[in-house]
Amino acid sequence: MAANRRAGRSGGAEASPLRLIAVAVILIGLVLVSLRLLPGSPFESSAAATWGDSGTVGDRSTGSATDRSARQPAPPTNPSPTPSLEPLPFQAKDLNLDIQGWYSWSVLDRRTGKIIGSKNMNETSTTASMIKSWVVADYLRRAADAGQTPSDAKLGEATKIIRDSDNTLAEQFYDSVGRSASIKRLISMCKLTDSSVAPDGGWSRTALSPRDTARLGNCIATGTAAGPKWTGWLLNEMKLVRGAGDFGIRKAFPPAEQKQIAIKNGWIDRTKEQEMHVNCLAIGDTWTMGVMVKYPIGMGYDYGMENCQKITEALLRPGV
Repeated sequence: MAANRRAGRSGGAEASPLRLIAVAVILIGLVLVSLRLLPGSPFESSAAATWGDSGTVGDRSTGSATDRSARQPAPPTNPSPTPSLEPLPFQAKDLNLDIQGWYSWSVLDRRTGKIIGSKNMNETSTTASMIKSWVVADYLRRAADAGQTPSDAKLGEATKIIRDSDNTLAEQFYDSVGRSASIKRLISMCKLTDSSVAPDGGWSRTALSPRDTARLGNCIATGTAAGPKWTGWLLNEMKLVRGAGDFGIRKAFPPAEQKQIAIKNGWIDRTKEQEMHVNCLAIGDTWTMGVMVKYPIGMGYDYGMENCQKITEALLRPGV
């Protein structure tokens, strides 16, 4: 019995250290777990810092309070609408009119620079008297650039060229501005793309397209052609065109509006080509327009003059 009891005590003494070791391991484990959960501990679990957050620990460790409003989506902004421009009185459309010969048209929006026109608006015809608007503008601008003021007599001659389409005076002015050199300035200054100097250098056979005619009108309206000093004067003279030259584009508008539209037209019989060439240039407040027609010479001037107006009427918006 005594031997058995000694053996039993010996067995109990051997088991006691194992239990103590097990208890110590458990206690150490609990301490480590507690340290991982303790904020600011070097053993703190990073999982606790990123819970429910897609950022890193560094994204949140600023030490400042979280601004919840910063995480809200920005309210949508409503940009201010761009003011819409009033439509021009013309519509861009293909025309199929009962007109003999060739015809073409173009309109330039002075506010945007946009050009609309017939598919053949780049084709040219001889300008006849329509080019006189440039010749007078070139003369006036060059005089101002030279520090000169034309005399009343000279301005009176310019008036006759514009209002009455005087050919003799136009030839004199054309000589004074260098003849074909003036047309080269026209092409360069007004940024024309289709036009050219006449083979003989004369003003009447200058080749212009309806598209370039509209550009010429804009060049006058903006002050490039005649310069700032004389542009108002020239536009006023073009509004006062009278007699045989008062036809075409502006006749398609109501009488009250006609007075505010500046024009310069051209008409001539080309015996060499056996054609009539009739051309119309008009300048409105927000637009410029060029219309050109060519047809058999035996049909007379009136046919072309009426068709300039007819083409314009076909392009006007309803109610104009």
